[in-house]
Amino acid sequence: MIADAIRTCVLSREEAPRDGLIRLVLGPDNAVHPDVRAKAPGRGAWIGVSRAEFEAGHAKGRLRGGLARAFKTGDFTLPDDLGDRIEEQLRRQALDRLGLEAKAGHVVTGSDRIGDNARAGRLHLLLHAADAGVDGARKLAQAWRVGRDAEGSDLKGLALPVDRTILSMALGRENVVHIGLIDARAAARVSQALDRWLRFIGPERATLPCETGSQGASTLTGDARGPAGTNEGF
Repeated sequence: MIADAIRTCVLSREEAPRDGLIRLVLGPDNAVHPDVRAKAPGRGAWIGVSRAEFEAGHAKGRLRGGLARAFKTGDFTLPDDLGDRIEEQLRRQALDRLGLEAKAGHVVTGSDRIGDNARAGRLHLLLHAADAGVDGARKLAQAWRVGRDAEGSDLKGLALPVDRTILSMALGRENVVHIGLIDARAAARVSQALDRWLRFIGPERATLPCETGSQGASTLTGDARGPAGTNEGF
């Protein structure tokens, strides 16, 4: 994917790098399908809004109008469950990315191993299951700050909107409660996938009880993202 390619959201009409947007494609069945990996053939359109804004635009007909302009035709079917399908693809992409990084050796799990890597300055991204304990998550975040010589900073972990069962399945490991990324580029790739997912589902659903991880991927303060919020190095 070309990192600096700019596209326009069909709902907000705002321009943004396409890496941060979601592609919709007009399929051969004349139906609109999500294409979050932006690889499917066919004429595409882009959205960069939250699910609440997407559903409002859908209900008011603005989504159909924007897609008709992008597709240069009004002859298409707009599924009622399109929002669900977009969300599921974003969720799957994020979890698949975590699984790939785990297979590549860029992920550590278990509080002891994550804590050791954090205090040694090798941790680049810290994630927690939705049902992670607050105390355990807080201790790992503190170890991360110690390793980065960042006492008093807002360097935190991120609680994901899935529980330990889902994370364990995604990584092919048992009882995954906490996840540490120990490679900077891998952390950037995971952060990008998480950012699109969490921004689409909205802050209300992305904010979870784990107090060390409710801020959303776009505000991670490690080096998981490039300068000025870009995805440099992808």
